[in-house]
Amino acid sequence: MAAYSDAPLRALIFDVDGTLAETERDGHRVAFNRAFAELGLDWNWDEALYGRLLEVTGGKERMLHYWRGIDAAGADAADAGALVAELHRRKTRHYVDLVESGAVALRPGVRRLLEQAREAGLRLAVATTTTPDNVHALLRAALGEAAEGLFECIGAGDIVPRKKPDPGIYLWVLEQMNLSPGQCLAFEDSPAGLRAARGAGLRAVVTPGVYTSGECFDEAWALLDHLGEPEQPAQGRVAGLRWSGAVDPAALRAWAAQRA
Repeated sequence: MAAYSDAPLRALIFDVDGTLAETERDGHRVAFNRAFAELGLDWNWDEALYGRLLEVTGGKERMLHYWRGIDAAGADAADAGALVAELHRRKTRHYVDLVESGAVALRPGVRRLLEQAREAGLRLAVATTTTPDNVHALLRAALGEAAEGLFECIGAGDIVPRKKPDPGIYLWVLEQMNLSPGQCLAFEDSPAGLRAARGAGLRAVVTPGVYTSGECFDEAWALLDHLGEPEQPAQGRVAGLRWSGAVDPAALRAWAAQRA
């Protein structure tokens, strides 16, 4: 029999890449390759390789990890950090261009839930390893004028010293919003993101993406294929029980009230 928490749901905290939109395969990966070509590098990350590289969170960290695998001496050279920083700057510009061209779209149910959550008085925040420029570009392209002021707190990029699965970015967001973990739900798509959320004491709604659909998410409070629409219901499990529908504020408040 389920027990219930006495902390009412106050806020939803969203990861970005893979959670709000399928940005990795057709957005970030393409942008990385364009940056590599611009600087004359013969690096090329195909879809399968990029899926493996996603085990390393953070774009600069991912590039260094790859570089060390193919040329450890070069990756440890004195000027390696400057090259990685320049690559990352160019990659961000290419990613913003791709998003603004419409190459990346929100996943099912995301726009609807964001709008309904605001109308229902729930506060919204972002906790991601991607850069603030990437976040703002995606929100502007996908939501237009509605993006302005939608999220009251955006924790992104290097605002904390360690990337997910370290919980630092979630702890930073909770501190900025003056909320306890029990008053919030996190939305994630990856094992690293789930570990970060759980490390901060948050329960998580996980919607695996293209690169994470085969991963283990045993610690997810809810595990769904997406957030759903009335004509395209999500499928999955919530607190171990089978669930189908469109995730909305009423459902989230009921989920947040439960505890195992």
